[in-house]
Amino acid sequence: MPERTADRASDYSAPALDKALDILELLAGEAGGLTQTEIAQAVGRNVSQIYRVLATLERRGYLTRDGGGRYVLSMALFDLAHRHPPLRGLVQLAAGPMRELADTIRQSCNLSVDDAGAVRIIAQAESPADFGYQVRVGARFPLESTATGVVLSAGSTDAPSLEPDDDAQLSDGYLTRPDRLQAGITDVVVAITGRRGETVAALTVPYIGTSYSAVGLDDVVAAARTTAAEISARLGGGIGRDPVGRYQGGR
Repeated sequence: MPERTADRASDYSAPALDKALDILELLAGEAGGLTQTEIAQAVGRNVSQIYRVLATLERRGYLTRDGGGRYVLSMALFDLAHRHPPLRGLVQLAAGPMRELADTIRQSCNLSVDDAGAVRIIAQAESPADFGYQVRVGARFPLESTATGVVLSAGSTDAPSLEPDDDAQLSDGYLTRPDRLQAGITDVVVAITGRRGETVAALTVPYIGTSYSAVGLDDVVAAARTTAAEISARLGGGIGRDPVGRYQGGR
């Protein structure tokens, strides 16, 4: 019986669709893009077999070509995912509280999710001040090397738990850590929880501590905690729950 099911599935295969998905999945892992020949070699086809598929994907806006003729993914797939009801609902529910947070602390903040083992930025509220640190919506960062990744993995049932390192400061379950890539920035990260208490997103404030900063770090952490609790409540999560409880009290 399983063999008959497999045979039936193969009877309904769509070779052109398989080619298109192979190409999209390939380019998703190639930040610098690939030439037509390189794509053909990587997916085990010849150039003539993928030419029309590439042309269609480019015409539909899923692929673009850089100045050297290399194919790269556009933001079309991200935009398509962004229209998916769960993600769209999360962004809509978080937009107001995030805007209020940015206005209150005079710093930018962003919302991110675990996207197949990476941190994906899905929303941002810019600082109303004359300075601020911004991250492009749609940007993707390694889960294991970011403070946001530590918080996302802590409440996830799928991702492996990542431990904060020695330069992390943990308070009431909220992670603060100097940013490893940008000097002068302290990442303040709070988990957003869903109905079952699981971490569904992370609220991050890339805090810039200078003489121009109107709000101190401790107050920023408190404001971020309040905002995360409000967003969690809108999603049906519990207010006051320690989203990364295993870290409470610090180390």
